[in-house]
Amino acid sequence: MAKEIRTEIIIHARAEKVWVILTDFENYPNWNPFITSVEPEEGNKITVKLTPPGGKTMTFKPTILTRQENQKLKWLGTVLFKGLFDGEHTFELRENKNGTVTFVQSEQFKGIFAGLFNPEKTINGFNEMNKKLKELAERE
Repeated sequence: MAKEIRTEIIIHARAEKVWVILTDFENYPNWNPFITSVEPEEGNKITVKLTPPGGKTMTFKPTILTRQENQKLKWLGTVLFKGLFDGEHTFELRENKNGTVTFVQSEQFKGIFAGLFNPEKTINGFNEMNKKLKELAERE
């Protein structure tokens, strides 16, 4: 069973500016209400701490699948082992050719327990992060 959630927001800034903010993981605790920590590790692994609104902080150790400068960052996280509950998280920047960029944040959940997952808090976390990213990128 699979589930997918997706949010997007239009940001009045260039993709390069949004990308710099998005990939400056050291600053996440200063502005990001949802993904409060990202720590790169050896072998394209990272440690990610998520705090959904009204939920408990969770720590994952996903593997980076895609990193396309100024366009896309995607990682795959698993709970215990692959196939149980896997999440493929994607950040995507789409140029709108009018001085704006559409920021898309999505996650596809797969595995035996994916059908039991209630995405409401995660969607709220995505939306909060999107708004804060927009505020930061449009500040100057």
